[in-house]
Amino acid sequence: MRPITIGLICEGKTPPDKRVPLTPKKCMEAVSLYPGLQIVVQESAVRCFSDQEYRDVGLEVRADVSDCDILMGVKEVPIAQLISNKTYLFFSHTVKKQPANRELLRQVLQKNITLIDYELLTNEKEERIVAFGRWAGIVGAYNGLLTYGRKHGLYELKPAYKCVDMEDMQEEFFKVKQLPPIKMVVTGTGRVAQGAVEVLDRMGIRRVSVYDYLYHDFHEPVYTQLRSSDYNRRRDGRVWDTPDFHKHPEQYESTFSSYLPVTDLLIACAYWHPAAPKLFTEEDTRRPNFRINTIADVTCDVNGSVPTTKRSTTIQDPAFDYNPTTGELEPPYSRPGNITEMAVDNLPCELPRNASRDFGRQLIDNVFPHLLRDTPDGIIERATITKGGQLTERYQYLTDYVAD
Repeated sequence: MRPITIGLICEGKTPPDKRVPLTPKKCMEAVSLYPGLQIVVQESAVRCFSDQEYRDVGLEVRADVSDCDILMGVKEVPIAQLISNKTYLFFSHTVKKQPANRELLRQVLQKNITLIDYELLTNEKEERIVAFGRWAGIVGAYNGLLTYGRKHGLYELKPAYKCVDMEDMQEEFFKVKQLPPIKMVVTGTGRVAQGAVEVLDRMGIRRVSVYDYLYHDFHEPVYTQLRSSDYNRRRDGRVWDTPDFHKHPEQYESTFSSYLPVTDLLIACAYWHPAAPKLFTEEDTRRPNFRINTIADVTCDVNGSVPTTKRSTTIQDPAFDYNPTTGELEPPYSRPGNITEMAVDNLPCELPRNASRDFGRQLIDNVFPHLLRDTPDGIIERATITKGGQLTERYQYLTDYVAD
């Protein structure tokens, strides 16, 4: 391969993100795998791995990385920090025409930047090959149990962001054994949901079948995991068809009402399309048989699948109460009859070292073979939004989004 220099940029978004694309050890692994690759680290006071940790493995750390060929970050790069004529990799949050990042994409085009978006890196089956989803599920489930414990005065867990790493967080798990025989439901089967299930299993919470969950009582806390077909059905009564559900979600309706009378804690992890049914309605929350009192909306789609998610929350202030009577939001743990909800929108940031290690592994295994060598599979091309001052063919639909 030709000589290439990658610069790990300092995260500039506010509030700052502590995650990194590559940890010090992953940097050295990449350099050993690709002769001709050099990695330079931009100085940062907020990164979860300190500048000294990068220096300790022999990497150069400096303030200016503008001479690097490829610049890698995590979150959106502030417009003032964009460097013209460079190749960037970060999560741009532009392909859904997000209003907040419209000017960012305009400036990327004006500065002749090649933008490769992590979210768009997919294999031939259109499955994402790098993501932080597992860690959103891990922290989301933990926060859900933390919120439930606080709401009912059962126990106090140390917030995930105050834990050094996953191993430190696991030391808190034993406190959850004080749980009464409640029922928990996890929606989804993807990376996020599997992360949530991983935590519940490690906490020793028993998993039960959907049938047993609906129709049996237990003398211990239990959970079940739901596929889309477990809480949706076709409006026309025809047999369930998963590919069709993903293509035409508007032709389906929710059957989640079956779970409302038997669920105490909802952990929402399923990807949701705006045309898909919502899990329940605000009117449902006022019905006598609505039992859910705590929600961990890990997906955090505001006004999305969980209608009580009227806003997102922050790591330092993670919860709010939804008053079913008024439909208004109140401070967390205000009244026993309220639904208490956790809706943090950047959950992986709470365990940044673990999340960064996992992400770096995915980059080295799934992306670098295509990024650093010429391959005909189109993985990098499919994820490239802009090149040569123009939107690429795949993203021409963004033309009106960036128009003056």
